[in-house]
Amino acid sequence: MMGGGQQQLQQLSQEIQALDEEIEALEGEIADYREEKADIDDAVEAIKTLDTGATVQVPLGGGAYLRAEVQDIDEVIVSLGGNYSAEQEQGDAIDVLRRKQEALDDRIEETQEEVDELESESDELEQQAQQMQQQMQQQQMQQMQQAEEGDGE
Repeated sequence: MMGGGQQQLQQLSQEIQALDEEIEALEGEIADYREEKADIDDAVEAIKTLDTGATVQVPLGGGAYLRAEVQDIDEVIVSLGGNYSAEQEQGDAIDVLRRKQEALDDRIEETQEEVDELESESDELEQQAQQMQQQMQQQQMQQMQQAEEGDGE
């Protein structure tokens, strides 16, 4: 009987570990979403503050940049998703970017709700594991007492 209890305890432990790994992955997603939101803030700030003729550093990839001059700050090319981009007026570009942030806020909220549910599930499993351990310890104590009483007769 004790072997079965140990097995159940080990299974609970594995389930808790799997939940913890899933929680960690989701928290990583949330961090990525927040980083993307910060990048959008930087883009919006740049659109608002840059002037035509300003010099900027343009990323080429691989950590390489090129200095370039802004030809027309009134027209901004914005990614629309699905590998599509469109030229937008300054205000419209900012609106598109803000909508992206709102979508990210929704994703963050949904993902955080998932994390909360998984943490709650993990807490319940941990409580079950603690109760099992206590029951197993009590059973061991009872068996030891019974063995001592049996020896004493």
